[in-house]
Amino acid sequence: GSFSDDTEMALALAESLLDRPTLDPADLISRFMDWFHSGPSDIGIHTSQVLTRVDTGEAWQTAAQRVQELDPENASNGSLMRAWPLTIARWQQPQLLVEESRLQSKLTHTHPDCLDACALVNHTIYGLIHRPQELPPDSAVREAVEDALEKVKPADDFHLLVDLASIRTRETLANTGWVRHTVEAALWAVLTTQSFEEALVQVVNLGNDADTTGSVTGAIAGALYGYRAIPNRWKNALRGEYPLGSSRLWSVTDLVELADRLAGFPPGD
Repeated sequence: GSFSDDTEMALALAESLLDRPTLDPADLISRFMDWFHSGPSDIGIHTSQVLTRVDTGEAWQTAAQRVQELDPENASNGSLMRAWPLTIARWQQPQLLVEESRLQSKLTHTHPDCLDACALVNHTIYGLIHRPQELPPDSAVREAVEDALEKVKPADDFHLLVDLASIRTRETLANTGWVRHTVEAALWAVLTTQSFEEALVQVVNLGNDADTTGSVTGAIAGALYGYRAIPNRWKNALRGEYPLGSSRLWSVTDLVELADRLAGFPPGD
């Protein structure tokens, strides 16, 4: 139940969104740098390379561009794993959601697949939040994904990968740090299972980049099935320190309160 870098960076994004009316790249990169300086136990290679350059004085735009130029085909999942707070903060603003999902990715991950994946997953979650309640889960996900594909318009081969995710067998899912593989595995898990718990158990047990794919799957499945569908034994075990070194330990109650604040709900609603 303890945090990894996925949750830590997502909390940095969430707190930035609470402090600013719109996504402020300068504020967000400052929070990422505070986290970077706190010595996280896990940090993605691509993210680390960008933040190391920022630490030497490069502007985040330059740092992200130069790291991408060193490996033009690199499209890792480090910006997708942290993107979900935007779906709560912008739950009534789909266009802004897409724009800011891309923008938060650009701070570290500039590859088009990374930008598209963040916008695609977040818009899918948006669709699930606003779905007709009478829709069965698999239909709800398919409709939300179709709407997101139409809105985001990823590359044709990325579009095809999303379309075929539900018919893949688990033996053929690579589930690596490549952002396309993360999207594919997350959609496969949600579309081939019948509950929040089953989706998470299936996807995490694919192995490899399990924490990030679990994070993305959890965001989608959470929007689909709701908070009450998360097993209590998981919620009760959840814990994590943030900011690192602060001795502030987060529980599920803290995360629920954060989500309510992001959504603009009055305390106790």
